[in-house]
Amino acid sequence: MTISTLSIISAILMGLGATLTFDLWALLLKQTFGIVPSNICLVGRWLRYMPEGTFTHSNIMSAPPKAAECTIGWLAHYMIGIAFAITFITLVGSSWLQYPTLLPAILFGIVTVFAPFLIMQPSFGLGFAASKTANPMQARLRSLMNHTAFGVGLYVFAVLVNWLVQAYVPMNFGS
Repeated sequence: MTISTLSIISAILMGLGATLTFDLWALLLKQTFGIVPSNICLVGRWLRYMPEGTFTHSNIMSAPPKAAECTIGWLAHYMIGIAFAITFITLVGSSWLQYPTLLPAILFGIVTVFAPFLIMQPSFGLGFAASKTANPMQARLRSLMNHTAFGVGLYVFAVLVNWLVQAYVPMNFGS
């Protein structure tokens, strides 16, 4: 299955928008309930240690900070969102972009929570699904809520992108 240029551009915009939705949701949780959002700079720290051969940490928060870790973390955060969106469109098919529906987007968002549960949190020294944190259930619930918000964002931005495509893109673009 090939994805057209228009589908890739749409997926990139969806990924950016869905990741923004994730971040706005985390900000809302912080402002409303005092729930501290994930520290995206730690993603950058993790990535900055990789060229030295360090892929896992006993506690990434105690690892010395690296130059530009926040910038790299935020860039990686949005690139991961784009990669997830491209994966989603590859799985559901580019026809979903013409008639987006909420359920597949939310389900995919929920499935993406396995990335932090199985890869990032263990690599940061936080254990499988945050099992080594002070409050594992709160960390898991926060991750689940954030990734569900990402799924909602995929849908909302697919609707927006679809509207923009219908309004402004010539019909033969992306073939």
